[in-house]
Amino acid sequence: MRQQEIETDVLIVGGGTAGCFAAITLGREKGLRVLVAEKANISRSGCLAAGVNAINAYITEGKTPQDYVEYAKEDADGIVREDLLLSMSERLNHVAEEMERLGLVILKDEQGKYVTRGERNIKINGENIKPLLAQAVREQENVTVMNHVNMTDYIVDQNRIYGAIGFDVNQEIFYYIKARAVICTAGGAAGLYRPNNPGFSRHKMWYCPFNTGAGYAMGIRAGAEMTTFEMRFIALRCKDTIAPTGTIAQGVSAKQLNSKGEIYEQRYGIKTSQRVYGTVMENRAGRGPCYLKTDGISRKQEQDLYKAYLNMAPSQTLKWIESGKGPREENVEIEGTEPYIVGGHTASGYWVDNQRQTTIRGLFAAGDVAGGCPQKYVTGALAEGEIAAESVCVFLRETEKNTGDLKQEAQAAQREMRMREFAGRKKQEYERYLSNQAGVLSTEQLEETMQKLMDQYAGGISTGYCYSESSLLVVQKKLPFLEKLANGLSAKDMDDLLRIYELRERLTVCKVVVAHLLARKETRWHSFAENLDYPKKHPKWQKYINSRMERGKIQIIVRELVTGGDVYEHSNTG
Repeated sequence: MRQQEIETDVLIVGGGTAGCFAAITLGREKGLRVLVAEKANISRSGCLAAGVNAINAYITEGKTPQDYVEYAKEDADGIVREDLLLSMSERLNHVAEEMERLGLVILKDEQGKYVTRGERNIKINGENIKPLLAQAVREQENVTVMNHVNMTDYIVDQNRIYGAIGFDVNQEIFYYIKARAVICTAGGAAGLYRPNNPGFSRHKMWYCPFNTGAGYAMGIRAGAEMTTFEMRFIALRCKDTIAPTGTIAQGVSAKQLNSKGEIYEQRYGIKTSQRVYGTVMENRAGRGPCYLKTDGISRKQEQDLYKAYLNMAPSQTLKWIESGKGPREENVEIEGTEPYIVGGHTASGYWVDNQRQTTIRGLFAAGDVAGGCPQKYVTGALAEGEIAAESVCVFLRETEKNTGDLKQEAQAAQREMRMREFAGRKKQEYERYLSNQAGVLSTEQLEETMQKLMDQYAGGISTGYCYSESSLLVVQKKLPFLEKLANGLSAKDMDDLLRIYELRERLTVCKVVVAHLLARKETRWHSFAENLDYPKKHPKWQKYINSRMERGKIQIIVRELVTGGDVYEHSNTG
């Protein structure tokens, strides 16, 4: 592989929602060199690739940022970082208005006020939201975008980050990128569990199938502290299309209905996890299939639903049209998806301080990879991207104050040598996959094996999201064997190499998920973490389950909650 070295001030890993907004924010700092590394193309990458039809995190008239904190805290049954939620919530309206300035169409009423959808949402025409963000990034004079570059490893020395390593997904180019600070915005993890739809349609899922947990895996391997991976996210979605149900539930006030015509949602609660749990239990009791009650809605409401789904999930509109029966004639069948790890909806991700700095000095996280702050959605990811970018500027100014001396120069030379040795080993690793002879197993077969194990033993769809300690120990024992088999995979080109590393990332995240599920000995969130050995909630576990990988082993760390106006700051970043 041809080696290319690049130096920058700030490296942003991932050009999704948070990454783009971090780059736009850093565009104001003309003296900084900013590089965005994206494995796809920022115009249509990440969770917003297909668009979205509402801003789901907004402080509507009469509400306050603290109200949003309380909503998210209640939904997650207390396992949140209130300091992170508040600093995010205070910026939700600001970033929404900034998106409107960039060209996003936010619907308004006759008085010129944003049209609300429920207590925390506003309606938009958002099919082009990602191209708008991408265009704004390209307009920043000090920002360079490298599309089709997949980062795999951080360059970390003595718990301080100095850049990252990766490869071009189209050409045989090895990238050694040196940076004074790094912001990770690489997205959460899909594809850990066997999905709803098999075979050719297996990527018809709720969460972006190309978000494979790369950002998590890089941090895990580098020794960063992670949090709350046991709070998996399972989406309640329209059957087969896996299209969002919130548009129907909030747009036309549709209730959850079983096959006997009973509204069942009140039996179980209406928190996010409870909506999924109720559907699972109704099906298990023989009262399924389950639906959202839409029959009898007005023709205008039906047309509004058609248009709304064209903005984000066209397959649902097409299904209605092709079947000849729209939602006003037939209720919409619903089902739960496979579990995901996604910090934009739950509290999973890096353990960060209020500046969004991780436990690795100089490494910041925003969006789906940043933990402790659920219910971010689009605007929350934008807000965290802005916070991380502003914090990086402060961090760089502070580090510049330290004047160099001969001792520091000698240490820097030794560090550079260690970094280059690490880069050399990674380059050899890439080249080994490209040189391996094709074996009996393919990357796809190993991925399907991993998904089957997670599904059957770690609480997937086939078990109604239930697991036990004994079943988790089965998959915990088998995952290292799959990692060993993955070392022998062969890549005939760079796209194959990308698939191998996506599998490796998922395997790393799976190991942490299983360790966290084993550690929380209660059932706090039905379906999200349905522990058969401990089927009830216990006050003893009103705490964060964190972890850190040390010498290849996952160590569990139990931390007290950050509540009541307290602000957490790291004590271990030096």
